[in-house]
Amino acid sequence: MLLAVLKFTLFLPWCLALPVPPTTDLKGWDFVKDYFHRFFMTKKESPLLTQGEQIRFLQQFFSLNVTGLLDKQTLAVLHQPRCGVPDVAYYSVSPERPKWNEHTLTYRIINYPYGLKTSTVKDIMHAAVSIWSSVTPLVFEQVEHQDADIKISFWTLAHGDGLPFDGPGGVLGHAFFPHSETPGVVHFDKDEHWSTSYRGINLFLVATHELGHTLGLYHSGNPNSIMYPTYEYKDPRTFHLSLEDIRRIQHLYGLCLWEGRGSGQEIALGIYSFFPTILTGRKRT
Repeated sequence: MLLAVLKFTLFLPWCLALPVPPTTDLKGWDFVKDYFHRFFMTKKESPLLTQGEQIRFLQQFFSLNVTGLLDKQTLAVLHQPRCGVPDVAYYSVSPERPKWNEHTLTYRIINYPYGLKTSTVKDIMHAAVSIWSSVTPLVFEQVEHQDADIKISFWTLAHGDGLPFDGPGGVLGHAFFPHSETPGVVHFDKDEHWSTSYRGINLFLVATHELGHTLGLYHSGNPNSIMYPTYEYKDPRTFHLSLEDIRRIQHLYGLCLWEGRGSGQEIALGIYSFFPTILTGRKRT
């Protein structure tokens, strides 16, 4: 039955992959039902599954022991901070392959979070876009006072898009896909304790994830992928994309070229690292 459920969700319309608003505090099975509605299936579709099937579905997606029982391990994973974009089962990329039609994209940081210097946030965003440009032909250019393809901002609670944040913890941010009505929009919850380390929520990791959405990537069920929906700290100084992340983004935009783009010499598929300057202490040249 679970296999049939997975096959069914693979054909859900892409519109289900828009960020969804949170509900008030819920516990136990009510919390699981709300989580399932927000991130997997709509309330109209989920009655097709029994309570046990919904729990097994969640356990399989998050690589847990599949029992169909609402145990402490399952609840703990569902309560982890996460991205606000729905998971939509096992999509690697959208069935319609949403992507930008050009390879040079501009980005603008509209406002800034509490507790981090403006220059630090700029360095973090530079590091995050560089993760994706290091394995594709994409080129990112920051702009200051003009419209941009990717618009990055920080907001608290309700912020005008019908998708209010929920304060510290819970949903950390959400982003919109290239084929959406608001392509390239990235919102972060300003109430989070954003940091450059393991304390609080590491902004570099979440930014890299949300930028993946703006480029056309959906969530992954692979815990090693940066597109895994829940937050887990990884040291940014040694961070690299998983092989799956690289394959998925290159499926949309192609392979990265050596220095002197357009030369026809391509970097072989592999694992790449980018060391944020704010963490290594080295200046960009």
